[in-house]
Amino acid sequence: MTLQNRVTPLGELQALNMRGEFLGNRGILHDDEKRIVKKWRHKAWVTCSLQYQGIRREIFSKGNYSELFFLDEATALSAGHRPCGDCRRERFKEFKLRWQMANAPSTEAADANGIGIGKIDQQMHAERTQRDGTKVTYQAILGELPDGVFVLIDGIAVLKWKSKFFDWSGTGYVERFNILSDTLVVDVLTPKSVVGTISAGYEPQVHQSAG
Repeated sequence: MTLQNRVTPLGELQALNMRGEFLGNRGILHDDEKRIVKKWRHKAWVTCSLQYQGIRREIFSKGNYSELFFLDEATALSAGHRPCGDCRRERFKEFKLRWQMANAPSTEAADANGIGIGKIDQQMHAERTQRDGTKVTYQAILGELPDGVFVLIDGIAVLKWKSKFFDWSGTGYVERFNILSDTLVVDVLTPKSVVGTISAGYEPQVHQSAG
């Protein structure tokens, strides 16, 4: 049985017979028959390492969070998932630092280590999905976006990477060879605060098919 647990750049959950390079979760989304019945259970959407301290998991087991999988970190960020604070501790700290640099340089609601992660999760949630699960997007000029960001072109999720453009698929990327103008106004899939985080120096891990 192919489970509905592969995440697209739009945050959708698809049934694809492939794992990807990262694990993640949004809480318990499945029922006892391993069917997806919820799109999320909490606002802390995270991206985890596939392997951590030798832990082995039964996928979609009863009473445990629903294991989701991502082609790469750029896909996870576009869907609205941030690094896990446990199994990806160093990346989590870097993401949190860069996020604050870009979005809240003088925030009032900060803890001893900067802005609280709960505040980041709350803002990212508002930027990634509406109540009905519809993907939130915003418009920007293509040439002003950093590498590692996804945009929507002709209904296709397209990654900007190393000044090239790649169509997303469950197995990897396919390079676009048509010329896209830097002045083109596009719908951006990656949440706005995450785009700022990438601009501030956080470089997403990208699948090798993008070169």
